[in-house]
Amino acid sequence: MARIVVVGAGVGGLATAARLAATGHQVTVLERAGTVGGKLGRYVRDTPAGPFHFDTGPSLLTLPDVFHDLFEATGAKLDEYLDLAPVDPIVRHVFPGGGPALDSCADPAEFAARIGAAFGDRAATDWQRLWRRAARVWQASHRDILRRPIDSPLDLAALAWRLGDLAAIGPGRTLRGLGRRHLSDPRLRMLLDRYATYTGADPRRAPAALVAVPYAELTFGGWYLRGGLGTLADALLTRCLDLGVVVQTGATVTRIDAAGGRVHGVRLRGVTAPVPADVVVANVDALTLYRDLLPSPRRLAGLTDRSLAGFVLLLGVAGDSGLAHHNVFFPRDYDAEFDAVFGHPGRGVRARPAADPTVFVTVADDPVVRPAGHEAWFVLVNAPRHGTAGGAVDWRRPGLAEAYADRVLDVLAGRGVDVRDRLVFREVRTPADLDDATGAPGGSIYGTAGGLLRPANRGPAHGLWLVGGSSHPGGGLPMVTLSAQIVADDIGPAW
Repeated sequence: MARIVVVGAGVGGLATAARLAATGHQVTVLERAGTVGGKLGRYVRDTPAGPFHFDTGPSLLTLPDVFHDLFEATGAKLDEYLDLAPVDPIVRHVFPGGGPALDSCADPAEFAARIGAAFGDRAATDWQRLWRRAARVWQASHRDILRRPIDSPLDLAALAWRLGDLAAIGPGRTLRGLGRRHLSDPRLRMLLDRYATYTGADPRRAPAALVAVPYAELTFGGWYLRGGLGTLADALLTRCLDLGVVVQTGATVTRIDAAGGRVHGVRLRGVTAPVPADVVVANVDALTLYRDLLPSPRRLAGLTDRSLAGFVLLLGVAGDSGLAHHNVFFPRDYDAEFDAVFGHPGRGVRARPAADPTVFVTVADDPVVRPAGHEAWFVLVNAPRHGTAGGAVDWRRPGLAEAYADRVLDVLAGRGVDVRDRLVFREVRTPADLDDATGAPGGSIYGTAGGLLRPANRGPAHGLWLVGGSSHPGGGLPMVTLSAQIVADDIGPAW
């Protein structure tokens, strides 16, 4: 039995802790915040009409089998803890210039039919051809990448790729290039580009292999957890406690002791004695780990290309807006948005809030999260990370956040969804707030910008592992949960 310390109680940290405790290890989780869940955050606003409940992080659960596997591995059933509800449409896409919206769904034939009805037969045929390629990419990724450790580019190169898989993955090709090759309708290209933002990346630079992301969502479905996605954190915490895991909040780890090339424990702020450990699992951003907790300058070089961040409005809205659960309102010029959000420090072009951004609106049809006759809106806009460098924006600059909140509401009104006169309240959350709340450097949602190769799960010191969205296999609830499986399997059982 190993003494294991997990640094961070996000989904990755809790999932790893539960798996390791279920196999006999002595596990302690140390979390700097006062609550667990990490980026799976929650906010409650009381009003005279009643309380509004918000998920402030992920709003959609995909690949439900990953979570069924997690709970079964710890001796439980997912349905005993969580109430999964399928979402249809998964996303309602509203395109510039008017015309029909496009509702995605988890039935490939039905979705192709919806594309045909909205955009014509050629568009549907194009999508089906792309879908066949996406299936090959997903199968290869799921088989060879998502459930196994990838420690270096050599590990990727050494995989026994089938020639057909390599052709589908298209090494060197971008997601934007893939869309232009396969899709003649610009609206479908825009829809595909959006999935680069799932990994925090610019579609003009993101690898074509990310076509596996829409394939997974639109094949296995999108799901909502009644009561909000934050109930997943509650369920994982309960599993951990039932399995004997010690979970300590308000405990800030300042350093990992790794003298002689192996971990010995961690240091806590305000505590003289170290916490001993045979194994440390870091559920923190890899940049934070290698910059602050275990300084490793050589490993920082590949972590400077940060993912995009998010500017969020939490809105209490009176009345019924008639929106779907998830809605995306696209701009006329998608490239202008990415030019703004990422900037180009090499050319002296600073990042800035996009003037005409894509706006994501989540409205859960769940009486638990809002008073009768009202809606709880989560509004998200792609945004530059917080900071003072050329690729960032100082979101603490006086007046900026409120002015940009006004701009986002004006943009929504211009796209036919005007709720400015129906607001009960609004809360503004910037990338600086996410940085403060979760320790995500600059408020970057996914750590480094999306790609096939992220920081390895196995750290440079013996007994150190990385888990979570900034490490392999990437961001998003299912990927983070798979990273927990990879780490727990690598550490192995206590017996």
